[in-house]
Amino acid sequence: MFRDLVEKSRSIRRFAEEEAIPAATLEGLVELARFTPSAGNLQALRFRPVTDATEKEAVFQALGWAAYLKDWPGPAAGQRPAAYIVICGPVKGTAFLLCDLGIAAQTMALGAAEKGLGTCMLGSMDKKALHRVLHIPEDLEVLLVLALGKPGETVVVDTMEEGDSVQYWRDGADVHHVPKRPLAELLLP
Repeated sequence: MFRDLVEKSRSIRRFAEEEAIPAATLEGLVELARFTPSAGNLQALRFRPVTDATEKEAVFQALGWAAYLKDWPGPAAGQRPAAYIVICGPVKGTAFLLCDLGIAAQTMALGAAEKGLGTCMLGSMDKKALHRVLHIPEDLEVLLVLALGKPGETVVVDTMEEGDSVQYWRDGADVHHVPKRPLAELLLP
């Protein structure tokens, strides 16, 4: 059951934008992150849900979407995320802050998948623009943006063969393919 949830939790880059996500759902995902482990139990991460149309547009404009898809500017109108959760941490965070970030973001992504939602974790962004439009305090750094919505695309995991690239790609039917290394390649002798 858990493996199915992990396999279902893919990076989605096209959504059914018109299907709104209630604020209570976003708060529930942040609640999941609240229960995750935190180095030194500092619980330093802060979360900014975004559902307002004007703010969503500003967040969208501040993001970079798919480095390997060079000719793709990101999701078109109608395929954009229905909501975002902007994850912040202290500017002078500890060495383990990024570990906390990964744990919290993945936990929220799994929680979203359980609800039939897709997510995309985005680290390519204009942080100054996000600070300005979302009124994020200056003592916090924007670390990651979690885009959310009902999936509007099919994502397939392909097992890599020797010599294959790790770059994701889209086929002629616009199916998004994500190459993953085989288990034998990950295990050390």
